[in-house]
Amino acid sequence: MPPFLHDRIGGFPRTFWILWSGTLLNRLGTMVEPFLGLYLTTTRGLSLGQAGLVMAVLGAGSIVSQLVGGFLTDRIGRKATLTLGTVLTGLAMLALGYAQDIVSIVAAVLVLGLVLDLYRPASQAMVADIISPAERPRAFALLFWAINLGWAVATVLGGTLAQQGFLWLFWIDAITCAGFGLLVWRAVPDSRPKRARADHDKGGFLDVLRDRVMVMYVLIAIAYTFVLLQGMTTMALAMKEDGLGPQAYGIAIAANGVVIITVQPLVAAWLSRRDHSRVLAAGFAIVGVGYGLTAFASSLWSYVGTVLVWTLGEIIAASVLQAVVADLAPVHLRGRYSGLFGMAWSGGFLLAPLGGTQLLGIGAPALWLACLGLGLAAAMAQLGLGPAIRRRRKQALLAGT
Repeated sequence: MPPFLHDRIGGFPRTFWILWSGTLLNRLGTMVEPFLGLYLTTTRGLSLGQAGLVMAVLGAGSIVSQLVGGFLTDRIGRKATLTLGTVLTGLAMLALGYAQDIVSIVAAVLVLGLVLDLYRPASQAMVADIISPAERPRAFALLFWAINLGWAVATVLGGTLAQQGFLWLFWIDAITCAGFGLLVWRAVPDSRPKRARADHDKGGFLDVLRDRVMVMYVLIAIAYTFVLLQGMTTMALAMKEDGLGPQAYGIAIAANGVVIITVQPLVAAWLSRRDHSRVLAAGFAIVGVGYGLTAFASSLWSYVGTVLVWTLGEIIAASVLQAVVADLAPVHLRGRYSGLFGMAWSGGFLLAPLGGTQLLGIGAPALWLACLGLGLAAAMAQLGLGPAIRRRRKQALLAGT
């Protein structure tokens, strides 16, 4: 293998590549979420308020799903939790696709939310189990790339298939979800270390919450997520106020996926070798600056320019975000640590539209300048947390866990 490729994809075990392939398959089929609001208001005839309620129920369920997934990952194992979560998600997708009245839709989406992210803590704990601390940032970066590649393809295909009927989206999403879990069940051994199995009754989420470094890291992640997700929530509304419609927003947000797919593989290996907290601080700050610049955007290409800036920050931060969690987590609590961190992201999907629309109601500059302030504050807080994270990473490297 050429050195250029080896530095980026070389040295990983077969188990990792099966997990990577399953993740890509799963994301290639993620067609319901991007079009759920449109589906609810057109095919099912719900009002905007009712659709918003359904989306909120999905987000709330996802928060719980991360925590339950973390618990199950440590209790019954990574393989069992991942398979259970993905198969149940597939079944819940089909239930939602066939639900017709508002009561059955809310019930189906609640179940979907509660199982949707069960697999995430298991997947992340599995990577931490099978990859050495020194190589984890590169492994998580490859998963991030697969997720974004799959998402980009899914949104394009989903939009095309939706014209033939939304039910196609639910079936494809269900099949790829279940396919991911069954692939792992058949081809991947449970990676939970013997030490974790012996200690599975020791500790719980209270132990995670007593870890002040982890709690602070999660709070910083919530602030960062709030800023980052404005591009997926309120930016379309801000563009509408500038006379730019859905097509313009689609072009602007597509720039995010294109840059991630093309740039991230080139820089991830180099970034993974840098001090994690400094890398995160740089990413948080650039994301904040990118959104701050949106206060001056009014044309399509000026919005595209701001997207390019904050996407670079997203790439930088994503190169080590999950690796820090793996360094902080004791072996027997890896699932719970990943679940708590995932909850920050699920919470962001709730907080970003709620807070963002309130700030946008005051005025677009208020929203984007608040994002700038939050991004810079997250960067400063991460630098302050840096010494503690470096100590914990050193311990993980020395222990090889």
